[in-house]
Amino acid sequence: MSLIEINSISKHYGRKKILNNITLSGEAGDCIGIIGSNGCGKSTLLKILSGAISPSHGKITYAGDNPLSNSKYFAAHIGYVPQENPLFGNLTVLDNLKLWYCDSRHNLKDDIENGLIAEFGLNKYLKEKVSHLSGGMKKRLSIACALSKDPEILILDEPGASLDIIAKNDIIKYMKKYIAEGGTILIASHEEGELSVCNRKYLMQDGTLVETDPSLSITAIMERMVKNNA
Repeated sequence: MSLIEINSISKHYGRKKILNNITLSGEAGDCIGIIGSNGCGKSTLLKILSGAISPSHGKITYAGDNPLSNSKYFAAHIGYVPQENPLFGNLTVLDNLKLWYCDSRHNLKDDIENGLIAEFGLNKYLKEKVSHLSGGMKKRLSIACALSKDPEILILDEPGASLDIIAKNDIIKYMKKYIAEGGTILIASHEEGELSVCNRKYLMQDGTLVETDPSLSITAIMERMVKNNA
């Protein structure tokens, strides 16, 4: 049994179809990259897989369980980092962490001293308001919050967009560590570095998903997309 099973997921708003019968599966340790132009449905798919929105049709199973029948399942097993900032800007870094660490199996103090929070350098900014942080530090904090409950699956929606090279490299480094420890990542990205971590890649066009050769660069994949549209 696969850790992730996505069967015929569709999403529409009225007559407008966003996703059309999306099917894929993933094992523990997989890093699955989704590539496509803006507006093709990548973010909609990731929102469904994170529990942020519901599909119009289709089925999802995580380790044999159906999360669509239990909304609490997503919070306990899925870490989701959306494109938009999910943090409370008027609160400090520490206050944001406290909110996310509620009911966590992890000890916040331990993570501040020796865990991912320290690894990302966030322990130096605990008293800073989030609104005063750089884009890179906000993204690091978003990832740390998403991982607060030690989820088996991490969903990332263009995490490196508009970040500097140091922040991008920190994200890539952690992605490698996460899958090496048996976690599973689904990531929408246009970043060659992030996609180089993926052992499986999919091209999304017009709400459909097609698996591609994982050895192909993003340039080659996008060229293929343009050719298919010609």
